[in-house]
Amino acid sequence: MEEPKFNLSRRRFITTSALATAGLAFTPVSELMAMAKKPDSNFGGVQIGAITYSWRQMPSTAQDILKYCQEAGLSSIELMGNVAEGFAGLPKNREEQKAWRLSVSMDKYKELKKMFSKAGVKIPIVKFAPARWSDEEIDYAFKAAKALGAKGITEEIGEDACKKLGKFAEKHGMYAIYHNHMQPGDPNFSFEKFLAYSPANRLNFDAGHYYGATGKHPNEIVEKLHDRIFSIHLKDKTSKTATPPNKNMPWGEGTTPIADILKLLQKNKWPIYCDIELEYNIPAGSDAQKEVVKCVEFCKKILVG
Repeated sequence: MEEPKFNLSRRRFITTSALATAGLAFTPVSELMAMAKKPDSNFGGVQIGAITYSWRQMPSTAQDILKYCQEAGLSSIELMGNVAEGFAGLPKNREEQKAWRLSVSMDKYKELKKMFSKAGVKIPIVKFAPARWSDEEIDYAFKAAKALGAKGITEEIGEDACKKLGKFAEKHGMYAIYHNHMQPGDPNFSFEKFLAYSPANRLNFDAGHYYGATGKHPNEIVEKLHDRIFSIHLKDKTSKTATPPNKNMPWGEGTTPIADILKLLQKNKWPIYCDIELEYNIPAGSDAQKEVVKCVEFCKKILVG
């Protein structure tokens, strides 16, 4: 008797499923991640990302960071140099690191870019912070960042760094991008002074630190220097005059005008990356990844409702 067509279909389904499962078992993790739906965190024209520092309390290999981005729906990342160099094989012995940097191939960085690109995550900026490195190592930092697809590298803002790195950025056709902490609280501090050292100098403007240090609305700086701001670090803090002052808070519990900043960028269509920097204490029962997801949703709600 001819076997019912239903049973034939069922048999084919079981066989096909088994073969598919076996195939997936031998598929590299990076390819499996790329097969998933690609993230998109450009909300209403504003690109939301995060800095890898946000996950500092969790495993932070390049593969881990990519997984966190995908789970949080983030399509861009400010990649910290230790993550990138760890993937490329940086020796743990500091005495060996300079020689390694001056001899390492860019192939691992290209591989890392490819892995992130396949998964739908851009790396527009890398925080190598190389101002105190030798000139040869600074060249290496820009070359590595370019291999990763970045437009520039970040460093902490300061006289020596801003005088030095801008010239290297010009040489490599990239940007030197500077991050502020509490320096704007000094009445004599001026962003313009540091930007003037090179046309390739840009700001990684930390709006939260600015607000905590000065009590002033960050949009004063964004409006004034938007054409020299490459990216903005977002965090929620209390202001300089609050009790307690300048305290990192869970998003929505501080008074940093995050919504005003995002709406200003959206209104003017300024191509400035906005990166979540998670700095508040993680609540009991949560972890950095769960909190980053909350921050992403916070931004999304502001920008697209």
